[in-house]
Amino acid sequence: MSTAASAGATQSRYDAIVIGAGHNGLVCANYLARAGKKILILEGRDVIGGAAVTEEIAPGFRASIFSYLMSLLHPRIIRDFELARHGLEVLPCSDMVSPLGGEDYILFSDNHARTQASFKRFSPHDAEIYPEFDRYLQEAATIVRKLLWETPVDPARRDWKTFKDGASLLWRYRKVGRKMYRIADMLTMSAYDFLKEWFEDDRIMAVLAYYASIGTFAGPKTPGSAYVIMHHIMGEHEGAGGWGFIKGGMGSITTALAASAREKGVEIKTGARIAEVRVSNGRATGVLTTKGDDYQAPIIISNANAKSLYLDMVGEAHLPAEVLREIRNYRCFSTAFKMNIACERPPQYRMLDRVRREGALGSFSYPTYMHIAPDIDYLERAYDDAKHGWYSSRPFITPVVPTMVDTTLAPPGKHVVNLFGGHAPYELKGGDWATEKDTFKKIVFDSIEEYAPGFSSDVINAQFLLPPDIENIVSLPQGHIFHGELASDQLFFQRPISGYADYRTPIKGLYVCGSSMHPGGGVSGIPGHNAAREILRDVKARRA
Repeated sequence: MSTAASAGATQSRYDAIVIGAGHNGLVCANYLARAGKKILILEGRDVIGGAAVTEEIAPGFRASIFSYLMSLLHPRIIRDFELARHGLEVLPCSDMVSPLGGEDYILFSDNHARTQASFKRFSPHDAEIYPEFDRYLQEAATIVRKLLWETPVDPARRDWKTFKDGASLLWRYRKVGRKMYRIADMLTMSAYDFLKEWFEDDRIMAVLAYYASIGTFAGPKTPGSAYVIMHHIMGEHEGAGGWGFIKGGMGSITTALAASAREKGVEIKTGARIAEVRVSNGRATGVLTTKGDDYQAPIIISNANAKSLYLDMVGEAHLPAEVLREIRNYRCFSTAFKMNIACERPPQYRMLDRVRREGALGSFSYPTYMHIAPDIDYLERAYDDAKHGWYSSRPFITPVVPTMVDTTLAPPGKHVVNLFGGHAPYELKGGDWATEKDTFKKIVFDSIEEYAPGFSSDVINAQFLLPPDIENIVSLPQGHIFHGELASDQLFFQRPISGYADYRTPIKGLYVCGSSMHPGGGVSGIPGHNAAREILRDVKARRA
């Protein structure tokens, strides 16, 4: 890569430069600024937020374009940056409902009594055992929640600092005991095998196995998919767990983070796409934008995917052969799609009258959050199509309707519906998306209409995003919403590659704070928090 500065380039001095104004970049910048550092954030798009943005999809209609529910943003981050003062407001989400055909449905709730009552219609055994299963899962989740905040220790490193960090980690978790076996099981078992140890009804298992399919190139029978269930149920915006909508859409999270950062003196520039991370004698010295602007700082922090950082911004000449081999093999192949719909009214499900008659949703008259995948085989067949290089003939779909609780997103009486699902491979075998996109779009609508006849006629506009679209808009390699697979060989001390899971890189002064680092994807802010902690430790020890 070229190292020559362009004519008329901007020469500015900061304590650190953050590449990307996604939520993790904003979190990292906030913590560094709180510690007194002068921070510049450079964002390639003309809007901040990364994958947590709210944008117009039709006149008067705004939608959460990529991420669509708040489930993982940690209360600590909300408190630390006073996000409520900066406009963040969490709105309730209904219990999850899964339609099964006709008027039949399963309900899944944080309320055990409601979940058990729903499960009992299909299996008294499964209803009875559910509270025990939930305790088992929550005990494991309690351990994993703590591990999220840990900096992964490299087991292959043999220096004093690593030994001390490893010993400290073991001491902090000395009381975990046999519970660690539960986590090991989930890292290695398929969701199906894990759930089969507890439940007997395939429809009930599908309610839980669904979480193992969200955003992953995997099916419920894929080894290791059980862990992804854990990843999705660890949300704790209200303490113990739970999901919710953000008033104004997911962009309100990053807007609040940006407001908090600016209050601390952080400078944010948009339309500043990075062409190169400057490297001199093995050390990062600054960045060059595609417009030719040159910014200098002793610390560079990338919120971009690690694959993009290493291969596109740093370049092969500055990296060891083993690092290049591993980062090229870091798996980001996505099969997730997103559709954002402006409509006259939300889907009118066949089972809606029964849900209302039974008062199943308490204060809600409409299910704002649903899963369409009636049994385990449905989920597995959706994956089978993708496994062989094609889109699902019957995709699993998550329909959410934020306008049932947030009227700011649509004109009076109108609605926004977000559909998230799978599988739609980044690349098709024997075809291409230019010719197949409309066909698959019809399949998605047909899949909704199987349970909600006539929905298509209520659609005003539909924004349909496939993995290549997601890649092009927010620069996620192959459109992977988690910045890389949540597989056991790409977690903890191997995320994204061995030897560099501690938010550092082979380049001195260059760090990574995005979701390609531990603990992975989702709008949590934890990678940004952890990266800031390690940077400040290095600054204090004069290692940065």
